[in-house]
Amino acid sequence: MWKEFKEFAMQGNVVDLAVAVVIGGAFGKIVTAFVDNIITPIIGVLCGGVDFSGLAIHVGEAAIGYGALIQAIIDFLIIAFFIFLVVKGMNKMKKPEEPAEEEPAGPTEAELLTEIRDLLKEKQN
Repeated sequence: MWKEFKEFAMQGNVVDLAVAVVIGGAFGKIVTAFVDNIITPIIGVLCGGVDFSGLAIHVGEAAIGYGALIQAIIDFLIIAFFIFLVVKGMNKMKKPEEPAEEEPAGPTEAELLTEIRDLLKEKQN
């Protein structure tokens, strides 16, 4: 069982996934700090200082905090857009793949049929 686990854990995909999770977590902290400290205050100034996180509906003693959900959705959209821009920039920096050489086009079906017809005519003569 230990041998099987060791083979599984050392497969390339598992190691790549572990590295991606660690880097993704670190990148998530960077993006969250960027959104919380730069983007959200700018949007707050542009919207007149609106903070949705305090909005709630009070039902008796309970408070349904729908504003936190709205704020989380806005944060998500900002983060998703920022990550989209980063990935798009990284894709532009990648070296473009060289197009594979195309094989020369062979004769069309009509050309082959014409050639067969001509060969049959020559045999008859």
